[in-house]
Amino acid sequence: MRNVWTDGRSRRQKWRVCLILAFLPALFAPATTFAAILQSVAAEGDQIVLEFDEAVTGARMMLLDAPRRLAVDVTGATSRDLRHAATGALVQATRTAQRDADTTRVVFDLAQPAVVVGSGFAEDGKSLRLTLAAADATGFAKAVRGRARTLFTQMGFRSPSPALDGASIVVPLEPAAPFVRPETPAIRGGRGRNRPLVVIDAGHGGHDPGATSVLGGRKEKDAALAIAKAIRDELVGSGRVRVALTREDDRFIVLGERREMARRMKADLFISVHADSAPSSDTARGASIYTLSEVASDRVAAQLAARENRADILNGVNLGGETADVSSILLDLTRRETMNVSSSFASLLQREMSPAVSFKTGYHRFAGLIVLKAPDVPSVLLETGYLSNLDDSRFLFSDEGRQAIASGVKGAVIAYFARRMASR
Repeated sequence: MRNVWTDGRSRRQKWRVCLILAFLPALFAPATTFAAILQSVAAEGDQIVLEFDEAVTGARMMLLDAPRRLAVDVTGATSRDLRHAATGALVQATRTAQRDADTTRVVFDLAQPAVVVGSGFAEDGKSLRLTLAAADATGFAKAVRGRARTLFTQMGFRSPSPALDGASIVVPLEPAAPFVRPETPAIRGGRGRNRPLVVIDAGHGGHDPGATSVLGGRKEKDAALAIAKAIRDELVGSGRVRVALTREDDRFIVLGERREMARRMKADLFISVHADSAPSSDTARGASIYTLSEVASDRVAAQLAARENRADILNGVNLGGETADVSSILLDLTRRETMNVSSSFASLLQREMSPAVSFKTGYHRFAGLIVLKAPDVPSVLLETGYLSNLDDSRFLFSDEGRQAIASGVKGAVIAYFARRMASR
Protein backbone atom coordinates (compact mmCIF):
# COMPACT_ATOMS: atom_id res chain seq x y z
CA MET A 1 0.00 0.00 0.00
CA ARG A 2 1.22 3.42 -0.86
CA ASN A 3 2.28 5.72 2.06
CA VAL A 4 0.65 9.02 1.34
CA TRP A 5 2.79 10.82 3.90
CA THR A 6 5.98 10.09 2.04
CA ASP A 7 5.38 11.60 -1.33
CA GLY A 8 6.03 15.33 -1.91
CA ARG A 9 2.45 16.47 -2.33
CA SER A 10 1.28 14.57 0.74
CA ARG A 11 4.11 15.99 2.85
CA ARG A 12 2.92 19.50 1.97
CA GLN A 13 -0.62 18.54 3.01
CA LYS A 14 0.75 17.18 6.29
CA TRP A 15 2.40 20.51 7.08
CA ARG A 16 -0.80 22.38 6.28
CA VAL A 17 -2.77 20.21 8.71
CA CYS A 18 -0.17 20.64 11.44
CA LEU A 19 -0.17 24.39 10.93
CA ILE A 20 -3.98 24.53 11.28
CA LEU A 21 -3.85 22.41 14.43
CA ALA A 22 -1.23 24.72 15.89
CA PHE A 23 -3.46 27.79 15.38
CA LEU A 24 -6.72 26.22 16.61
CA PRO A 25 -6.22 27.30 20.29
CA ALA A 26 -5.64 30.88 19.20
CA LEU A 27 -8.68 30.86 16.94
CA PHE A 28 -11.04 29.70 19.68
CA ALA A 29 -9.42 31.40 22.68
CA PRO A 30 -11.34 34.28 24.32
CA ALA A 31 -10.49 37.75 23.14
CA THR A 32 -7.76 39.48 25.11
CA THR A 33 -9.09 42.01 27.61
CA PHE A 34 -7.28 45.27 28.11
CA ALA A 35 -7.67 46.14 31.78
CA ALA A 36 -7.69 49.68 33.10
CA ILE A 37 -4.74 50.72 35.24
CA LEU A 38 -5.27 51.79 38.86
CA GLN A 39 -3.59 55.18 38.86
CA SER A 40 -4.03 56.35 42.44
CA VAL A 41 -5.66 55.60 45.79
CA ALA A 42 -6.47 58.47 48.15
CA ALA A 43 -7.93 58.20 51.66
CA GLU A 44 -8.71 61.59 53.18
CA GLY A 45 -10.98 62.06 56.18
CA ASP A 46 -13.91 59.73 55.67
CA GLN A 47 -13.48 59.56 51.88
CA ILE A 48 -11.66 56.95 49.77
CA VAL A 49 -11.17 57.58 46.03
CA LEU A 50 -9.74 55.11 43.50
CA GLU A 51 -8.77 56.58 40.11
CA PHE A 52 -8.28 54.58 36.88
CA ASP A 53 -6.98 55.57 33.47
CA GLU A 54 -9.91 53.83 31.75
CA ALA A 55 -13.40 52.70 32.71
CA VAL A 56 -13.56 49.54 34.84
CA THR A 57 -16.32 46.94 34.99
CA GLY A 58 -17.30 47.01 38.65
CA ALA A 59 -16.18 46.39 42.21
CA ARG A 60 -16.91 44.06 45.10
CA MET A 61 -16.19 45.14 48.66
CA MET A 62 -16.16 43.37 52.02
CA LEU A 63 -15.19 44.10 55.61
CA LEU A 64 -12.81 41.73 57.40
CA ASP A 65 -11.82 41.40 61.05
CA ALA A 66 -8.69 40.39 63.00
CA PRO A 67 -7.19 42.63 61.77
CA ARG A 68 -9.85 45.13 60.71
CA ARG A 69 -9.73 45.65 56.95
CA LEU A 70 -11.82 46.83 54.03
CA ALA A 71 -11.07 44.83 50.86
CA VAL A 72 -12.14 46.14 47.45
CA ASP A 73 -11.84 43.90 44.36
CA VAL A 74 -12.05 45.91 41.14
CA THR A 75 -12.80 43.96 37.98
CA GLY A 76 -11.37 45.15 34.70
CA ALA A 77 -8.32 46.69 36.38
CA THR A 78 -4.65 46.10 37.11
CA SER A 79 -2.63 47.78 39.84
CA ARG A 80 0.66 48.42 38.08
CA ASP A 81 1.91 52.00 37.94
CA LEU A 82 0.15 52.88 41.23
CA ARG A 83 1.14 56.48 41.91
CA HIS A 84 0.46 56.84 45.62
CA ALA A 85 -1.63 55.52 48.48
CA ALA A 86 -2.53 58.18 51.06
CA THR A 87 -4.10 57.41 54.44
CA GLY A 88 -6.95 59.15 56.26
CA ALA A 89 -8.40 59.39 59.76
CA LEU A 90 -10.08 55.98 59.47
CA VAL A 91 -7.44 54.31 57.29
CA GLN A 92 -3.95 53.65 58.62
CA ALA A 93 -2.43 51.74 55.68
CA THR A 94 -3.23 50.86 52.05
CA ARG A 95 -1.88 48.10 49.82
CA THR A 96 -2.70 46.55 46.46
CA ALA A 97 -2.36 43.13 44.85
CA GLN A 98 -3.37 41.51 41.58
CA ARG A 99 -5.87 38.68 42.20
CA ASP A 100 -5.95 37.58 38.58
CA ALA A 101 -5.34 39.05 35.13
CA ASP A 102 -8.56 41.07 35.26
CA THR A 103 -9.04 41.85 38.98
CA THR A 104 -7.01 44.01 41.32
CA ARG A 105 -7.53 44.04 45.10
CA VAL A 106 -7.05 47.12 47.25
CA VAL A 107 -6.91 46.52 51.02
CA PHE A 108 -7.41 49.32 53.54
CA ASP A 109 -6.20 48.61 57.08
CA LEU A 110 -8.67 50.41 59.35
CA ALA A 111 -7.46 52.53 62.24
CA GLN A 112 -10.73 51.84 64.09
CA PRO A 113 -14.03 50.02 63.44
CA ALA A 114 -15.70 51.61 60.42
CA VAL A 115 -18.38 50.77 57.88
CA VAL A 116 -19.08 51.88 54.31
CA VAL A 117 -22.08 54.24 54.31
CA GLY A 118 -21.85 55.43 50.72
CA SER A 119 -20.29 54.23 47.48
CA GLY A 120 -20.50 54.78 43.76
CA PHE A 121 -18.66 55.02 40.47
CA ALA A 122 -18.32 58.19 38.44
CA GLU A 123 -20.45 58.25 35.30
CA ASP A 124 -17.43 57.52 33.11
CA GLY A 125 -16.49 54.48 35.24
CA LYS A 126 -12.98 55.85 35.83
CA SER A 127 -13.21 56.50 39.57
CA LEU A 128 -14.78 54.85 42.59
CA ARG A 129 -15.63 56.82 45.74
CA LEU A 130 -16.38 55.25 49.12
CA THR A 131 -17.59 57.06 52.25
CA LEU A 132 -16.67 55.57 55.63
CA ALA A 133 -18.17 56.21 59.05
CA ALA A 134 -16.81 55.15 62.41
CA ALA A 135 -18.80 52.34 64.05
CA ASP A 136 -18.96 50.64 67.41
CA ALA A 137 -17.82 47.03 67.86
CA THR A 138 -21.34 45.66 67.45
CA GLY A 139 -22.06 47.55 64.25
CA PHE A 140 -18.70 46.58 62.77
CA ALA A 141 -19.18 42.90 63.63
CA LYS A 142 -22.61 42.95 61.97
CA ALA A 143 -21.15 44.50 58.83
CA VAL A 144 -18.38 41.87 58.74
CA ARG A 145 -20.99 39.11 58.89
CA GLY A 146 -23.02 40.70 56.11
CA ARG A 147 -22.61 39.75 52.48
CA ALA A 148 -20.13 41.45 50.22
CA ARG A 149 -21.47 44.47 48.32
CA THR A 150 -21.18 44.75 44.57
CA LEU A 151 -21.21 47.84 42.35
CA PHE A 152 -21.38 47.91 38.56
CA THR A 153 -20.38 50.70 36.26
CA GLN A 154 -22.48 51.48 33.20
CA MET A 155 -19.95 49.46 31.20
CA GLY A 156 -20.17 46.53 33.61
CA PHE A 157 -23.96 46.12 33.57
CA ARG A 158 -26.11 45.88 30.46
CA SER A 159 -29.80 45.29 30.86
CA PRO A 160 -31.58 42.79 28.61
CA SER A 161 -34.11 45.56 28.02
CA PRO A 162 -32.97 48.21 25.51
CA ALA A 163 -34.91 50.80 27.50
CA LEU A 164 -32.71 50.09 30.53
CA ASP A 165 -29.44 49.62 28.66
CA GLY A 166 -26.61 51.51 30.30
CA ALA A 167 -28.31 51.66 33.72
CA SER A 168 -26.21 51.17 36.84
CA ILE A 169 -26.97 48.97 39.82
CA VAL A 170 -26.01 49.53 43.45
CA VAL A 171 -26.71 46.80 45.97
CA PRO A 172 -28.54 48.48 48.91
CA LEU A 173 -26.76 48.80 52.23
CA GLU A 174 -28.05 47.31 55.43
CA PRO A 175 -31.23 49.00 56.71
CA ALA A 176 -30.66 51.75 59.23
CA ALA A 177 -31.60 51.15 62.84
CA PRO A 178 -34.91 52.76 63.83
CA PHE A 179 -34.56 56.34 64.99
CA VAL A 180 -35.32 56.90 68.67
CA ARG A 181 -35.75 60.53 69.76
CA PRO A 182 -33.48 61.37 72.73
CA GLU A 183 -35.05 62.44 75.98
CA THR A 184 -35.34 66.15 76.68
CA PRO A 185 -32.16 67.11 78.57
CA ALA A 186 -32.15 68.32 82.15
CA ILE A 187 -32.11 72.07 82.80
CA ARG A 188 -29.79 73.43 85.49
CA GLY A 189 -29.27 76.79 87.19
CA GLY A 190 -31.23 80.05 87.28
CA ARG A 191 -34.32 79.65 89.42
CA GLY A 192 -37.59 80.47 87.74
CA ARG A 193 -38.68 80.10 84.13
CA ASN A 194 -38.17 83.78 83.46
CA ARG A 195 -34.41 83.18 83.26
CA PRO A 196 -33.09 82.79 79.70
CA LEU A 197 -32.33 79.24 78.60
CA VAL A 198 -29.03 78.46 76.87
CA VAL A 199 -28.58 75.07 75.18
CA ILE A 200 -24.97 73.94 74.79
CA ASP A 201 -24.37 71.29 72.14
CA ALA A 202 -21.25 69.13 72.42
CA GLY A 203 -20.45 68.17 68.83
CA HIS A 204 -20.18 64.59 67.56
CA GLY A 205 -20.35 61.64 69.97
CA GLY A 206 -20.84 57.88 69.93
CA HIS A 207 -19.76 56.28 66.66
CA ASP A 208 -19.10 59.77 65.21
CA PRO A 209 -15.76 60.79 66.77
CA GLY A 210 -15.16 63.93 64.72
CA ALA A 211 -11.57 65.04 64.11
CA THR A 212 -8.56 63.24 65.56
CA SER A 213 -5.98 65.16 67.58
CA VAL A 214 -2.26 65.05 66.87
CA LEU A 215 -1.95 64.77 70.66
CA GLY A 216 -2.05 61.00 71.10
CA GLY A 217 -4.99 60.43 68.74
CA ARG A 218 -7.59 61.91 71.09
CA LYS A 219 -11.01 62.62 69.61
CA GLU A 220 -12.96 65.81 68.94
CA LYS A 221 -16.08 64.36 70.58
CA ASP A 222 -14.24 64.14 73.92
CA ALA A 223 -12.82 67.66 73.72
CA ALA A 224 -16.23 69.08 72.76
CA LEU A 225 -18.00 67.36 75.67
CA ALA A 226 -15.43 68.48 78.24
CA ILE A 227 -15.58 72.09 76.98
CA ALA A 228 -19.40 72.05 76.89
CA LYS A 229 -19.52 70.87 80.51
CA ALA A 230 -17.08 73.61 81.54
CA ILE A 231 -19.27 76.22 79.83
CA ARG A 232 -22.36 74.81 81.55
CA ASP A 233 -20.70 75.00 84.96
CA GLU A 234 -19.61 78.61 84.37
CA LEU A 235 -23.08 79.68 83.26
CA VAL A 236 -24.83 77.86 86.10
CA GLY A 237 -22.41 79.47 88.54
CA SER A 238 -23.35 82.91 87.29
CA GLY A 239 -26.96 82.44 88.40
CA ARG A 240 -28.09 84.53 85.41
CA VAL A 241 -29.31 81.82 83.02
CA ARG A 242 -30.64 78.28 82.82
CA VAL A 243 -28.50 75.76 80.95
CA ALA A 244 -29.01 72.40 79.23
CA LEU A 245 -26.61 70.11 77.36
CA THR A 246 -27.75 68.19 74.30
CA ARG A 247 -25.58 65.30 75.52
CA GLU A 248 -23.82 64.66 78.81
CA ASP A 249 -22.07 61.45 77.80
CA ASP A 250 -20.59 59.73 74.76
CA ARG A 251 -23.67 59.23 72.61
CA PHE A 252 -24.65 59.96 69.02
CA ILE A 253 -27.44 62.46 68.33
CA VAL A 254 -28.70 63.32 64.86
CA LEU A 255 -27.76 66.88 63.87
CA GLY A 256 -31.31 68.03 63.23
CA GLU A 257 -32.43 66.60 66.57
CA ARG A 258 -29.82 68.67 68.43
CA ARG A 259 -31.35 71.79 66.92
CA GLU A 260 -34.92 70.58 67.57
CA MET A 261 -34.10 69.95 71.23
CA ALA A 262 -33.43 73.64 71.59
CA ARG A 263 -36.67 74.52 69.78
CA ARG A 264 -38.81 72.17 71.88
CA MET A 265 -37.32 73.60 75.06
CA LYS A 266 -37.91 77.17 73.77
CA ALA A 267 -34.23 78.01 74.13
CA ASP A 268 -33.12 81.62 73.92
CA LEU A 269 -29.63 80.77 72.63
CA PHE A 270 -27.94 77.71 71.09
CA ILE A 271 -24.16 77.18 71.08
CA SER A 272 -22.64 74.17 69.32
CA VAL A 273 -19.09 73.36 70.44
CA HIS A 274 -16.57 71.79 68.04
CA ALA A 275 -12.86 71.62 67.26
CA ASP A 276 -11.52 72.03 63.73
CA SER A 277 -8.90 70.10 61.77
CA ALA A 278 -6.80 70.99 58.74
CA PRO A 279 -5.74 68.09 56.48
CA SER A 280 -2.00 67.42 56.19
CA SER A 281 -1.05 70.67 57.90
CA ASP A 282 -0.34 71.76 61.47
CA THR A 283 0.04 75.47 60.67
CA ALA A 284 -3.67 76.31 60.85
CA ARG A 285 -4.73 77.30 64.35
CA GLY A 286 -7.11 79.50 66.29
CA ALA A 287 -10.83 79.60 67.03
CA SER A 288 -13.57 80.64 64.64
CA ILE A 289 -17.34 81.17 64.84
CA TYR A 290 -19.92 80.10 62.29
CA THR A 291 -23.41 81.49 61.85
CA LEU A 292 -26.06 80.39 59.39
CA SER A 293 -26.03 81.25 55.72
CA GLU A 294 -27.33 79.23 52.79
CA VAL A 295 -24.24 80.43 50.90
CA ALA A 296 -20.88 79.58 52.46
CA SER A 297 -18.50 82.50 52.97
CA ASP A 298 -15.52 80.60 51.51
CA ARG A 299 -14.29 77.17 50.43
CA VAL A 300 -13.28 76.19 53.98
CA ALA A 301 -16.76 77.01 55.29
CA ALA A 302 -18.36 74.99 52.48
CA GLN A 303 -16.15 71.99 53.26
CA LEU A 304 -17.00 72.22 56.96
CA ALA A 305 -20.73 72.33 56.22
CA ALA A 306 -20.47 69.32 53.92
CA ARG A 307 -18.43 67.36 56.48
CA GLU A 308 -20.63 68.14 59.50
CA ASN A 309 -23.97 67.79 57.69
CA ARG A 310 -22.94 64.37 56.37
CA ALA A 311 -23.08 62.97 59.91
CA ASP A 312 -26.86 62.73 59.53
CA ILE A 313 -26.54 60.08 56.82
CA LEU A 314 -26.28 56.59 58.30
CA ASN A 315 -26.26 53.41 56.19
CA GLY A 316 -27.34 55.48 53.22
CA VAL A 317 -30.54 56.76 54.90
CA ASN A 318 -30.85 60.51 55.51
CA LEU A 319 -32.15 61.11 59.03
CA GLY A 320 -32.04 64.88 58.86
CA GLY A 321 -35.48 65.60 57.40
CA GLU A 322 -37.74 68.16 58.99
CA THR A 323 -41.34 69.37 58.65
CA ALA A 324 -42.28 73.04 58.18
CA ASP A 325 -44.60 74.28 60.93
CA VAL A 326 -44.93 77.90 59.90
CA SER A 327 -45.77 79.53 56.61
CA SER A 328 -42.88 80.14 54.24
CA ILE A 329 -43.15 83.92 54.49
CA LEU A 330 -43.17 84.00 58.28
CA LEU A 331 -40.38 81.43 58.35
CA ASP A 332 -38.22 83.56 56.10
CA LEU A 333 -38.79 86.72 58.16
CA THR A 334 -38.10 84.93 61.41
CA ARG A 335 -34.97 83.26 60.07
CA ARG A 336 -33.55 86.55 58.80
CA GLU A 337 -34.03 88.16 62.21
CA THR A 338 -32.51 85.14 63.93
CA MET A 339 -29.49 85.21 61.62
CA ASN A 340 -28.89 88.88 62.43
CA VAL A 341 -29.10 88.24 66.16
CA SER A 342 -26.76 85.24 65.80
CA SER A 343 -24.18 87.39 64.03
CA SER A 344 -24.40 89.97 66.81
CA PHE A 345 -23.75 87.28 69.42
CA ALA A 346 -20.79 85.96 67.39
CA SER A 347 -19.14 89.41 67.70
CA LEU A 348 -19.71 89.41 71.45
CA LEU A 349 -18.30 85.90 71.72
CA GLN A 350 -15.07 86.84 69.97
CA ARG A 351 -14.73 90.00 72.05
CA GLU A 352 -15.11 88.19 75.38
CA MET A 353 -12.99 85.16 74.47
CA SER A 354 -10.11 86.85 72.64
CA PRO A 355 -8.11 87.95 75.74
CA ALA A 356 -7.42 84.29 76.54
CA VAL A 357 -8.25 82.42 73.31
CA SER A 358 -6.49 82.86 69.98
CA PHE A 359 -8.79 83.50 66.99
CA LYS A 360 -8.18 83.10 63.28
CA THR A 361 -8.06 86.15 61.06
CA GLY A 362 -11.55 86.54 59.68
CA TYR A 363 -12.92 84.51 62.58
CA HIS A 364 -16.60 84.98 61.63
CA ARG A 365 -17.69 82.65 58.85
CA PHE A 366 -21.00 81.64 57.32
CA ALA A 367 -22.17 78.16 56.33
CA GLY A 368 -25.37 76.20 55.84
CA LEU A 369 -24.87 74.01 58.91
CA ILE A 370 -27.83 71.87 59.91
CA VAL A 371 -27.43 72.50 63.64
CA LEU A 372 -27.80 76.26 63.05
CA LYS A 373 -31.03 76.08 61.05
CA ALA A 374 -33.55 76.62 63.84
CA PRO A 375 -35.52 79.58 62.43
CA ASP A 376 -36.41 81.03 65.82
CA VAL A 377 -33.37 80.27 68.05
CA PRO A 378 -30.21 82.41 67.69
CA SER A 379 -27.43 79.88 67.06
CA VAL A 380 -23.66 79.77 66.60
CA LEU A 381 -21.14 77.01 66.04
CA LEU A 382 -17.92 77.62 67.94
CA GLU A 383 -14.81 75.99 66.50
CA THR A 384 -12.58 76.22 69.57
CA GLY A 385 -9.30 75.49 67.76
CA TYR A 386 -7.49 73.01 65.52
CA LEU A 387 -6.84 69.47 66.73
CA SER A 388 -4.38 69.14 63.84
CA ASN A 389 -2.22 71.78 65.57
CA LEU A 390 -0.16 70.65 68.56
CA ASP A 391 -0.46 73.92 70.52
CA ASP A 392 -4.23 74.14 69.98
CA SER A 393 -4.65 70.49 70.95
CA ARG A 394 -2.75 70.96 74.19
CA PHE A 395 -4.86 74.02 74.97
CA LEU A 396 -8.21 72.35 74.23
CA PHE A 397 -7.46 69.22 76.26
CA SER A 398 -6.11 71.17 79.26
CA ASP A 399 -8.07 72.38 82.29
CA GLU A 400 -6.72 75.89 81.72
CA GLY A 401 -7.85 75.92 78.11
CA ARG A 402 -11.34 74.69 78.87
CA GLN A 403 -11.69 77.22 81.69
CA ALA A 404 -10.53 80.08 79.45
CA ILE A 405 -13.09 79.16 76.80
CA ALA A 406 -15.87 78.74 79.37
CA SER A 407 -15.15 82.10 81.00
CA GLY A 408 -15.21 83.86 77.65
CA VAL A 409 -18.51 82.23 76.67
CA LYS A 410 -20.03 83.20 80.03
CA GLY A 411 -19.02 86.84 79.52
CA ALA A 412 -20.55 86.87 76.04
CA VAL A 413 -23.80 85.24 77.17
CA ILE A 414 -24.28 87.67 80.06
CA ALA A 415 -23.54 90.68 77.82
CA TYR A 416 -25.87 89.32 75.12
CA PHE A 417 -28.89 88.96 77.41
CA ALA A 418 -28.15 92.30 79.09
CA ARG A 419 -28.34 93.95 75.66
CA ARG A 420 -31.53 92.13 74.82
CA MET A 421 -33.15 93.21 78.06
CA ALA A 422 -32.07 96.82 77.57
CA SER A 423 -33.44 96.87 74.02
CA ARG A 424 -36.82 95.71 75.24
